[in-house]
Amino acid sequence: MMKKLLCLLLAAALIAAACTPQTPDEPAGGEPPVIISPTADYDPEHNAENNGSADPLENPDELANFVSEPIVLGEGTEWAVDGILTMPLIPGERVPAVVLVHGSGAHDMDETIFENKPFRDIAEYLSNNGIAVLRYDMRTFTHGQKMLDELGGSLTVWHEKIEDAIFAAELLRADPRIYSDKIFMLGHSMGGMLAPQIHEMGGDFAGLIIFAGSPRFLLDISKDQNIAFLEDMYEGEELETRITQFERLWDLQIGALMNLSDEEAKETEFEAGIHVYYFKDMYNNPSAKFIENIMVPFLVMHPENDMQVCAEKDFGLYRELLAGRDNVTFKLYEDLNHLFMPGEKTAITELMEQYEIPGNVDSQVLADIAEWIHAS
Repeated sequence: MMKKLLCLLLAAALIAAACTPQTPDEPAGGEPPVIISPTADYDPEHNAENNGSADPLENPDELANFVSEPIVLGEGTEWAVDGILTMPLIPGERVPAVVLVHGSGAHDMDETIFENKPFRDIAEYLSNNGIAVLRYDMRTFTHGQKMLDELGGSLTVWHEKIEDAIFAAELLRADPRIYSDKIFMLGHSMGGMLAPQIHEMGGDFAGLIIFAGSPRFLLDISKDQNIAFLEDMYEGEELETRITQFERLWDLQIGALMNLSDEEAKETEFEAGIHVYYFKDMYNNPSAKFIENIMVPFLVMHPENDMQVCAEKDFGLYRELLAGRDNVTFKLYEDLNHLFMPGEKTAITELMEQYEIPGNVDSQVLADIAEWIHAS
């Protein structure tokens, strides 16, 4: 029975991780009981109908102090994606810039979750305050099925996130309106997890903003979320028994998968077209390995009511990994959820209901990002 439960929870975790690439007109399937990325229930058609409700500007055309320029990232390659560069209207002056890197899932350039568009909130606020921002559709949003078909078991986060973030940094450096040595990266959730690796593999940023990120292995976070799911279902001795059995079986199965050879991992499907090698590659490249070599400034931001990436555990781990450095800033925000929008701590099974509420990224969070970039 517990073996069956493990299989169900493992499948839920994989679906919840939202690693399955999707095309823009393909809504994510199902309602998993456990969520790593809020895009698990993302419905592009629903969001298209409501794409103005989370706009931080009342009338962008009249109030904006920036221009929005369409770009193509990776132009000329088979994985080109659309994007937008929001450019401050400051004639004759160069400006700093930031690249926005998504969490797990098949995100559009606004990182749309129901009616909320956190990346658009961030881009428009920062560009209204003298900072250029580049955001773009994820490859999995634009080329999802093609990536599965052509890359198969070799698909990794390099193809999914890292290479495009490096392309974005190179595009900004080539723009004469932007300071080439003042290009930053903001990584949300899994994007924050990968920020040190992106920097070291060619991003070469002036500073890194970890936005509700984690230095832990993705499946370790998924394990915690599955335990939270059990805690919502059971109580007392039955809960203790189920958690103990689940942890033992999870650790055995995940440990066995991570010990496969690279070739075996590429041939072993994990779920919905994603192979074990995708996770094994992350397992072998933990954030800590890259953080220890990075000397640029860090801004580590975390919402206290985050039900997906634990503030106590993950924010605390960044404090340990970055301890003793004088160029690191830590910010913990009360009463905000994983999207840095108002939200209470809730049962993880009820999290989607919270994300359905229209909102905006908290104004203090936005102000803190702008202040830190200008001061760096």
